[in-house]
Amino acid sequence: MESQRRNHRCFISILSLLLILFFTNAFAGEITRLSGVPSLNSLKKFYTVPNFKIGGSYEVGNEATFELGGKGGITLESLGEKPLRVAYIAVGKAKKDEAGKINNAVIISPYYSGDSTFDYFFWYAGQKGNAFCKGPVVGPGQLIDTDKWYVIFVDAVGLWGASKPSDGLGMKFPRYGIFDMVQANYRLLKDELGVSKVKLATGVSMGAIQSYAWAVLHPDFVEGIMPVGGMTAGDPIPQWLFQNMSAAMKSDPIWQKTKGNYYNLPKDQHPNRGMMFGWSILGQSGLAFDFRNTQPWDMVKKDVFYWEPRGEEGVKLHKKAEDFDVNDLLFRNQAASADYDVNPYLDKIKAKTLIIHVKNDQWLRYEMAAKAAKAIKGAKLVGFNSPLAHYASFRAPNMVKNDVAVFLKTLE
Repeated sequence: MESQRRNHRCFISILSLLLILFFTNAFAGEITRLSGVPSLNSLKKFYTVPNFKIGGSYEVGNEATFELGGKGGITLESLGEKPLRVAYIAVGKAKKDEAGKINNAVIISPYYSGDSTFDYFFWYAGQKGNAFCKGPVVGPGQLIDTDKWYVIFVDAVGLWGASKPSDGLGMKFPRYGIFDMVQANYRLLKDELGVSKVKLATGVSMGAIQSYAWAVLHPDFVEGIMPVGGMTAGDPIPQWLFQNMSAAMKSDPIWQKTKGNYYNLPKDQHPNRGMMFGWSILGQSGLAFDFRNTQPWDMVKKDVFYWEPRGEEGVKLHKKAEDFDVNDLLFRNQAASADYDVNPYLDKIKAKTLIIHVKNDQWLRYEMAAKAAKAIKGAKLVGFNSPLAHYASFRAPNMVKNDVAVFLKTLE
């Protein structure tokens, strides 16, 4: 019982913290702001990638064919928009080769609804999010030691500081995929930051998915990968989950009436109820069911969607629409589930690989991580159980700290 109470207190604390971050009003004049954590916005830098083709096909193994995106992709310029924008936060000590290029980079890709500021908030030493992660992961003297590595936290195409549907195109935005996210940031590393070698590509959840893609698309550029709670294909459970979430968002009468073309309306008249409905579906299985079953209904009902809420019903969902846009998430759901499959290329991965996964994750199943580990030559898989299920992925490096330390030593 005492263990359950501690878990309750821990979960309540982090939810309260996330609510403060999530519910901060968007910057004036923007549908969605440029940073998930506004207080860290000053750390974020931006870079544009002219003529980048979004939504095309990638010929894996022939990098020359997708230098500026996939074959048949669409540039934002051709749609009357500015070039593709990416964003990042860079910290640490850069080491350079004889050509003056950085050869000790670590790239941390963002999770589904996150960006570089969120990952920095959770993992960088001295940030409030460290408590939820059982300590920092990145910083001087930490697991990912900024005295040794040049660490680059990145945004991904489709949300926050990177180009996204809510910038103006809405449903006319090109249908991007995981490979587009990775390749756009590859251009950032090569063209803007002057990186010649990525020692480690890592990230949580969708950040882990991108880590696999880094190794597949650029086998000679990436030396090691550490996917934390990810997947290698649009497996049935996440596809089911994201399809239901998308259907819920589209069920909003405003979305039904406008078919996604609602940007002429004030923000408070966007399909906000559909947004909350979708988030309630996404969140219902994020925690271990045994843990959720110990929570009283007065707590659970705050996460449940109500078309006409009263009191505290659905209160944790009420301001989701202040931070997110329905079209942004519809595109993200497609990219993160059905349109992704690197399983055919896993046996070709050259990068040293450590896979970390929560064993009772109810979204991205441990069994799938085990299959990936078997397919990648020399890969190691480590796991642990947690009542927080998928959400425990954020603290995963500290839960298996010795394994991570040994792995990172091989990359020095």
